[in-house]
Amino acid sequence: MATVSEWIEGARPRTLPNAIAPVVAGVGAAIALDAFSWWRSLLALLVALSLIIGVNFANDYSDGIRGTDEHRVGPLRLVGSGAANPKAVLRAALTSLGLAGVLGLALVALSGYWWLLAMGALCILGAWFYTGGKKPYGYYGLGEIAVFVFFGLAGVLGTVYVQAGRVSWDALGCAVAVGSFSMAVLVANNLRDIPTDIESGKHTLATRMGDGGTRKLYLTLVTVPYALTVLMGIWHPLLFISFVTAPLLLKPIKAVGGGGKGRELIPALRDTGMAMLAWAVLSAVALAI
Repeated sequence: MATVSEWIEGARPRTLPNAIAPVVAGVGAAIALDAFSWWRSLLALLVALSLIIGVNFANDYSDGIRGTDEHRVGPLRLVGSGAANPKAVLRAALTSLGLAGVLGLALVALSGYWWLLAMGALCILGAWFYTGGKKPYGYYGLGEIAVFVFFGLAGVLGTVYVQAGRVSWDALGCAVAVGSFSMAVLVANNLRDIPTDIESGKHTLATRMGDGGTRKLYLTLVTVPYALTVLMGIWHPLLFISFVTAPLLLKPIKAVGGGGKGRELIPALRDTGMAMLAWAVLSAVALAI
């Protein structure tokens, strides 16, 4: 039976910035539209956190029963390591995704934007079928696109819409920026796992692009938010403050661009996620002001 600390590690707390950053950025864009609602923002955050924890447990379960994690070099996987019973991890995944669904339903009901139920359902289905089902799309190189859509576009724009009833160009810019950061986190993760994914037959975008192409993609993705900062800064000069987050990317850029492999790339995931969260916080403050 897995210990409490192993369950916490299995939930992959280092991925939480991928859920927090889009809501924070969305809150800043909502304030800029004079439409901030603290309780709607809180519900949106709880939905995002429940969803990403559910995704992590679902991936742990699905990859574990397929044997994909048998030679994993990254953080602990509960099923793959044998620390937890697969059924227990499945229950944790379904509970987290179910909680995301209930909280999302409450948010939609209280805000009155019922069409958002369809988006919420797509998010939950996307979370499960990333590595679940007979033909998981994560095994066909589509994981990065899903992350961009769900934790970029849907996360930011959904947070703004449930408060303002509309979105803005600022919100779209933040959505693309956060989505690019989230993609970069997954690209770094899949870059690390190229050897073991090839061995297990998991065809991620990284295995398709190869080592060199994947490293170039990462470097491109982490420049997108700052390019958007320049563009958005024309109308909101305070946004240029988010450039102070760029030094947080120096180590991951060195690791990815310098040919780091295996465990050398693990800190790159953490640091890229923290850069994303810091960028979202400072951008939200700038838009709010």
